[in-house]
Amino acid sequence: MAKRTISPHQSWLTSANDPATDFPLTHLPYGAFEAGNERHLGVAIGTHLLDLHQCASSSLLPRSLVAVCQSPVLNPLMSLGPRAWSLLRETLIALLHANADPGHREATEAALHSINGTTLLRPVEIPNYTDFYASIHHATRIGVLFRPDQPLLPNYKYVPIGYHGRASSILPSGIPIFRPEGQTRPATVGGEPSFGPTKSLDYELELAFYVGQPNPLGAPIPIAHASQHIFGVSLLNDWSARDIQSWEYQPLGPFLGKSFATTISPWITPMAALEPFHVPASSRGKADPKPLPYLYSAADQKNGNLNVQLEVFLFTQTMRGNKLEPYRLTKSNAKDLCWTPAQLITHHTSNGCNLQVGDLLATGTISGLELSSAGCLLELTRNGAEPLALPTGETRAFLADGDEVILRGFCEHPGHPRIGLGECRAAILPAHSSH
Repeated sequence: MAKRTISPHQSWLTSANDPATDFPLTHLPYGAFEAGNERHLGVAIGTHLLDLHQCASSSLLPRSLVAVCQSPVLNPLMSLGPRAWSLLRETLIALLHANADPGHREATEAALHSINGTTLLRPVEIPNYTDFYASIHHATRIGVLFRPDQPLLPNYKYVPIGYHGRASSILPSGIPIFRPEGQTRPATVGGEPSFGPTKSLDYELELAFYVGQPNPLGAPIPIAHASQHIFGVSLLNDWSARDIQSWEYQPLGPFLGKSFATTISPWITPMAALEPFHVPASSRGKADPKPLPYLYSAADQKNGNLNVQLEVFLFTQTMRGNKLEPYRLTKSNAKDLCWTPAQLITHHTSNGCNLQVGDLLATGTISGLELSSAGCLLELTRNGAEPLALPTGETRAFLADGDEVILRGFCEHPGHPRIGLGECRAAILPAHSSH
């Protein structure tokens, strides 16, 4: 009888082999969770998570990784660099593979916990947060709304635009947000601005890249080395109060219209898991300028973007009360971004800015060419002028109290198991006013 061939992607954990799972053996995203009165690191596998703290205590991991895997956050592991990341990943794959050493199987099984019912936490201590504006389709559509004669400003195709956000208000998925209050534009020319809850609360569909390796102050990261500084990727919702934003953003850019909350998904997909899903950088038109030399790498142009399919769902109170499924608002893809992750890293450090371990760099709203792929309500409703009709008979120009926004992402490619980035979700609570 012929010996049965075991796939290199097959795990002894049955749920990891389900074609529909977000977390096959080839993924193994990192997260953090409550374990009694402690915070433990783990990796998702099928319907379970593997407790890295327990694996380290059970002598399942190399000695060099024991201390960092018993840390409550990923920053110490990230600090060790790419070789350590690869060693841990290879060790975990070996422990969970269908051909795993039988002697390690019992201890590995003992370190498994069901994801269902587990409280997931933010896995990284985030020193700094930068949000870019890397989707040319988003920038063009917004420009048409506010500057129809010049949708894209002259610098857009030359420089990755970004701003420094607020790291202290970054929240893990599942934590509700309060509707922010702030100043908004006067109703009449010459009038006084008003203060109160935003009437134009919006979401932004984004990816976030975690910096795993720092650079010294004054030492830019060359484009050829930039990808080595990225530890992994998560989903990110950059909540935006559009009426507050439009009144305050000139001349210095976003401030209180953005800083009240940012939601991130609980799982960090390691860059190694995304290797099969790399695609060329987004093509430029014949009349468009080429990236300046410090932003150009032939290898990055050939393979520097990511084919990550993204979706946004809205779950209203009416849908919830009638036991309906969340309604999909849009679908887009990160491969359409104008700038690659490596270009964002390189540009951020081009003036000598020192990135730190755990820093978060977000892409900005990810939108495609078609309106159906727009990554925020500002685009989808033309700044509220054309409200969306929902299947329940409701309409939305912007978000209402009680609405829940759910971001999802996944990667597919022939010959490789599908991987999913999980969910990034949060519901909106009424303004928590003290005025």
